[in-house]
Amino acid sequence: MLNPMFGQVSFVDIFNFCVFAVFTVFYAYQLYYIWVTLTKKPPLHKATKQHKFAVMVSARNESAVIGDLLHSIQVQNYPSDLIDVYVIADNCTDNTAEVARNAGAHVFERHNEKLCGKGYALDYGYKQIQRNNPDNGYEAYFVFDADNVLDVNYFREMNNTYDTGALASTSYRNSKNFGSNWISAGYGVWFMREAKYINQSRLTLNTSCAISGTGFYIAASVLKKAGGWKWHLLTEDIEFSTDSIISGRRIAYCPTAVVYDEQPTTFKSSWNQRVRWSKGFYQVFNSYGLKLLKGILKNGKGKRFACYDMMMTIAPGMLLTIVAIIFNIIVITLAALGYMSFGIMIASAGSSILFCVVTYMLYMFGLGVLTTFTEWDNIHTTTAKKIRYMFSFPFFMMTYMPIAIVALFKKPEWKPIAHTVSVNVDDFATAQKGVDSLL
Repeated sequence: MLNPMFGQVSFVDIFNFCVFAVFTVFYAYQLYYIWVTLTKKPPLHKATKQHKFAVMVSARNESAVIGDLLHSIQVQNYPSDLIDVYVIADNCTDNTAEVARNAGAHVFERHNEKLCGKGYALDYGYKQIQRNNPDNGYEAYFVFDADNVLDVNYFREMNNTYDTGALASTSYRNSKNFGSNWISAGYGVWFMREAKYINQSRLTLNTSCAISGTGFYIAASVLKKAGGWKWHLLTEDIEFSTDSIISGRRIAYCPTAVVYDEQPTTFKSSWNQRVRWSKGFYQVFNSYGLKLLKGILKNGKGKRFACYDMMMTIAPGMLLTIVAIIFNIIVITLAALGYMSFGIMIASAGSSILFCVVTYMLYMFGLGVLTTFTEWDNIHTTTAKKIRYMFSFPFFMMTYMPIAIVALFKKPEWKPIAHTVSVNVDDFATAQKGVDSLL
């Protein structure tokens, strides 16, 4: 790559060009995903049968919000006798169990401080269900977080997806407190982008999607074969998704089933949560990366791409960006100390750092603008905040750079996040406009 200031190529230019080329080649397919979403409608299915489901909710000190979730399940446009709700009150010190029982849920109280985390709670809940109600007839198990609220048509739409034979499926993840501040809005835009421009494209292209956090189901046959919930890394959802894709099990996506999720509003809570997520991604990459690589090389065409897509999802791409920036900072430092040619190296490294940061910010701004405008009617806040948070979204995403570094060295730890935003499902207009646009 020619240095415009000095008319010659340096090893710094070559290094930076290689990093840029690697990113472009490996992640260009995600730009195609955007094109697919904008130009093609996803396949929709109408169920021929109403299936029986169980709901599992792992809750730790969630008395302030769990009642809203249980109410939103009770008012579903789906037969109530086909939905049984189980709450795992996991190491609670408040009255979460009492609130859940009063709302009509079956409650299992779990006390185990050594094996902490959502995965362990789900495994405990599943095994308690099998022990207490072995002939339950459940065809799939839904997993929600206690702070969720469901659109009234959620189970009807997910039943349509299950009826296609999908052994697992995720749904459209919206935010119930998008307008709280720039932090909650950053989460909201990212999850909407993930649903609309990643999973919907995967659905349209008939490749496997990925489960993210909450609002999904897993077929009873899958859990039975696994002997329960066996995925216990810090990001158990991504671990399950990766394991499924390696096993050739396709995960579906239902764009018309909407789950509302509470997002953190303080930087400290957000930092802790995203450090845990980043550490969890590293864990999944270390545990499953080689198997994904084998899947890319050995599987059939469709499965090869699904493995590649998942590899790019969990690969520590942010670290490569950070390495490139640190490399250029070192070059600038050495040049300033007189160990390298000052003019050429300062210009090459400095312009590369600027290019990297500006390009990343512009790309994230573009994603934020695109997602905000196409999902405008599904974002529940004022017009002024929708516009304002388009500009703050790139800065929210920039905070992932230090998070990615800290996660490398931080000891794995699961910490609960307090949820306090209580809303009724009636506070949200049914996402009918978004549904109609798909029909």
